[in-house]
Amino acid sequence: MSNDYSLRWPTGFRAYTGHGGLREHGDDISVVASDRPSVSAAMFTKSLFAGPAVVLSRTHAAGRGLRAVTTLAQNANVATGRQGAENAAEVVRRVAGMLGIPDGEVLIGSTGVIGRPLPMDTIRAHFDAAAEGALTAFDAGPLDVARAMMTTDTRPKTAARTVGRTRLVGVAKGVGMLEPNMATMLAYVFTDAEISPDGLDGALRAAVNRTFNCLSVDTDTSTSDTVAVIANGATGPVDPAEFSAALYDLCLDLTRQLASDGEGATKLLRVTVGQAADHGQAKRIAKSVVNSPLVKTAVHGADPNWGRVLMAIGKNTDDTDITPGDVTVRFGDIEVYPEEPAADTLDALTAVMRRDEVDIVITLGLGKGEATVYGCDLSADYVRVNADYTT
Repeated sequence: MSNDYSLRWPTGFRAYTGHGGLREHGDDISVVASDRPSVSAAMFTKSLFAGPAVVLSRTHAAGRGLRAVTTLAQNANVATGRQGAENAAEVVRRVAGMLGIPDGEVLIGSTGVIGRPLPMDTIRAHFDAAAEGALTAFDAGPLDVARAMMTTDTRPKTAARTVGRTRLVGVAKGVGMLEPNMATMLAYVFTDAEISPDGLDGALRAAVNRTFNCLSVDTDTSTSDTVAVIANGATGPVDPAEFSAALYDLCLDLTRQLASDGEGATKLLRVTVGQAADHGQAKRIAKSVVNSPLVKTAVHGADPNWGRVLMAIGKNTDDTDITPGDVTVRFGDIEVYPEEPAADTLDALTAVMRRDEVDIVITLGLGKGEATVYGCDLSADYVRVNADYTT
């Protein structure tokens, strides 16, 4: 289930959204919190310019006892010096005060333009009013939170799964500056499962490696990437294997939503590499194809130019074990290499490339490694969005 207006939080979670002056109109601040102590796991960007929100949240997440997440949209609060760090800490302090919990149990996400200070006067006024009870109560749903997190997203992203009585609900945002090395932009999962911190951490890392870490829109790693899961145990113990499977499936759902909503995107591009020497090689080759501007533009134009796929494989010059004669390439279920398709299949190939979801399948003939990565086409709208981002 995704982007469902009837979606509700797992037992014990509540949320708030409001307008804090980060953007001209609409909610831009959100808080999701558990009504009881929780365990947590989180992963963050590896960018050398990680923002104050990430730096602070890394420290808080290390305790594995996060209980709440607050997100500021439209401003990344990155490259803002000591004042930026102080501002992030103040936001966390105010949220913790509203909830009556320690600062160290709050994770903060901040996303948007880099290099601009937060508008603290309006943010302070917002939280002052919230503390006085003048704003809406904690009655926001997952769709409200996902919408309040958006920057250049065209639609909110939510997903939910169940394991017995246990529910998992996820929200995410991100459509550009997406080439994660741990997660993607901002993605949070909330669950009422009872699970150990180690079990939760292991499940998250396994899911991220096969989902968010297999996503790319434009090869650029964000300064603010954060993914976290909070479990409050309200519905009791859960089978670890079933929980891990549900978390993976939920993260894959969000990954597909993020890829299909890439800035300027009109199609989801899915590249699968099989028979690689190992998973690492399969993922590397698949990323090389999904990140190729020439492949992405061919997908946008519904042009079955399979030569560009060979180019994207071949530029991995350190993978000397790849032999061209052992490689196969298919667009959908139509093989285009090494057996060049007959002229009368051109219309069928073009039809494959016109689909909303385009599959490119590659085998390397080396071993049992395999990986699937997710991306999107490259359109003129991507240039327009990013050429005018701050103006």
